[in-house]
Parts: sequence; C-alpha cells; structure tokens
Amino acid sequence: GFWGLVNNAGISTFGETGWLPMEKYERFADVNLLGSIRTTLEFLPLLRKYKGRIVFMSSINAYFTLGNGIYSMTKAAIEKFCDALRLEMKKFGVQVCVIQPGNYARFTKIQPPLSAEEIWNELGEEEKAVYNKEYVQERADFFNSIVSEGSTNGNEVVDAMVDALMSPAPKARYMVAKLKEKALVFVCALFPTIVMDSVLSYALSK
Repeated sequence: GFWGLVNNAGISTFGETGWLPMEKYERFADVNLLGSIRTTLEFLPLLRKYKGRIVFMSSINAYFTLGNGIYSMTKAAIEKFCDALRLEMKKFGVQVCVIQPGNYARFTKIQPPLSAEEIWNELGEEEKAVYNKEYVQERADFFNSIVSEGSTNGNEVVDAMVDALMSPAPKARYMVAKLKEKALVFVCALFPTIVMDSVLSYALSK
C-alpha cells in the first residue's frame, strides 16, 4: 500500500516587495505552494485508499516576515490549504500534518548569503530612485545575520516528520523552533496587529 507523502520542496530568498519581479513571485508560488498541491492531488486516491498520512513543510514564517515576504506568503498559503485538506480527509481516515520549523537555514542551506551589490544591480530604476545602496546593504547585513544564527540540529525537524508519519495519534501541527521564535509566533497569532507590527518594526530597525 501507499502510506505517507511528505511535501518538503521549498526555496527562499530575501527582498522587499517592490524589489522582486513578478517572475520570481510566480516561481516561488509554483515551487513552494503549487508543487505541494500538485503532488498531493496526484497521490490522493492512494492515500484515501490506504488511510495514509500527508505531511507538509511549512514554517514559523507563515505567521510573520522579516524581509522574506515572498517566502512567508507561500507558507501561509500552505497552512490554509492544509487546514482545508485536514478537515476533508478526516472522513477517509487520512491524517494531515504540518511541520513548522524555526530558523534552520544553516542546516538546510535554503538561503545562501546575500550580496548587497547583486541586489542593487537587479533593482529597477524606480526602486533605485526610492532606496539607496546604504539601505540595501543594511537590509542584506540584517538578513545575513539572521541566516547565520540558524540552528544546525536538523534532526529535530526530521524527528517531527517521522512522528507525523508513524505516531498512532499525530499532531496537526509540529512547531520545531527555539523559545524566542515560539514567543514571536505567540505575539503574532494572539496580539492585535498593531502590537505585531511594532515588534517586527523594532526588530527590523536593529
């Protein structure tokens, strides 16, 4: 029989909204969101037949963004797709689980170091008229510092994936993150938006 499907493929990048061309938005949606949906639809008949498991790789970035809005957008969409699918699959005995890792960029290599010069050279003339090289350098340094703080204990995420596939009673969501990352998710999920915006603006200003 066919027991489990893990949708793990994903790509990431950095850039403020106007810095990224439409082609990049389409590529990210195709890989991070539509890729998982395509694969799920292909195997859904077998998963229903054998009452299997479907595991999706999301991220705590589904709740907030710090310079990688294009990535957060796709992960938030995956979360909503899973919410719908989880409820619909209950009657077939199919379990749908979401893994929400924190920052594991050093382990996964999903985000290579950024070059402010490369970012600047790819900006359109209108964006260059609004921003300057110093600002782009500050943003690149900020994002690179976040990437450099990522955990290298990727086995924590793998363990969550295995549990989602093998546990008699798997969780709907597995948040695998540091305490401060979980605290940020808590603020973003439960506090008013003005509080969330203040916290994230403060982080960006640093």
